[in-house]
Amino acid sequence: MQEGYAGMNPILATIMKRLMTGLLTLLIVTGIIFAAVELLPGDIATETLGQSATPETLAALRAELHLDDPAIVRYGRWLGGALQGDFGMSLANKRPTSDLIAARAMNTFFLAGYAAAIAVPLAVGLGLLAALYRNSAFDRLISGSTLAAISFPEYFVAYILILVFSVHLGWFPSLANVEPGAAFGHRLYVTFLPAVTLTLIVMAHMMRMTRAAIINLLALPYIEMARLKGMKHWRVIAVHALPNALAPIINVVALNLAYLIVGVVLVEVVFVYPGLGQLLVDSVAKRDFPVVQAACLIFAATYILLNLAADVLSVISNPRLLHPR
Repeated sequence: MQEGYAGMNPILATIMKRLMTGLLTLLIVTGIIFAAVELLPGDIATETLGQSATPETLAALRAELHLDDPAIVRYGRWLGGALQGDFGMSLANKRPTSDLIAARAMNTFFLAGYAAAIAVPLAVGLGLLAALYRNSAFDRLISGSTLAAISFPEYFVAYILILVFSVHLGWFPSLANVEPGAAFGHRLYVTFLPAVTLTLIVMAHMMRMTRAAIINLLALPYIEMARLKGMKHWRVIAVHALPNALAPIINVVALNLAYLIVGVVLVEVVFVYPGLGQLLVDSVAKRDFPVVQAACLIFAATYILLNLAADVLSVISNPRLLHPR
């Protein structure tokens, strides 16, 4: 494998190796997803016909839905279809799974992007200020607030926001009910509380990592030299420290963006938001296995892709990572 990349540009070779690793990981994940779904109790036949169904009707429906085929056959059929973008038919409503998840996935990506647009600049900015005014009252306030935000689960933060801003103040709706074709401004308004919930959770990690990365660099000799030359403190951070801290900051931002995609399930359930996470929960309850597998695969592929992007961007921002000591 290493010989195949020998004549390539080092950064391009790194990208190719990371991509091959990502594809292999995704293939392993498909097997884990299929096996996990197989372990769920019950099946769609029992869920559809109810407990009063006769063994004959259950057997007929299972045969119709190919539930009696060996697991390896069903896995191969599902994987082959997934590689072509065909996730099969929903067992619950007989519609193509791709049609069901398309709009829901767009809603989830919109919510994650909305939260990221708020969280990333805010976290990096607060992290820089906390490093600039290290050990000050501002630094202690920000660090304490972010530590508290990390300590609370998403659903608790969501219910607190609903209680304050929906029940008592009445500023925002408690349910993020987004209709297809809704205006962009209305969509931003309706999804504000879910976006703020996600922002409070992920911003803490990004802010603390930015602060830690900057503070670690401030102790290096070239930073001390810049200070001895009389350069202003904020300029030392912006010009000398921040560019060299980009690699760890990019890593933590990308990992938290991945969490925004895969961690929206609880938030979508609390706010009854019509996203992929809500669809996943509903499909698990109905034992609609093709939809569950497709949703899990999308979450896994997004997480792996963002991790790949984090690795590549870190190498591009700091080529010294190509030659670790």
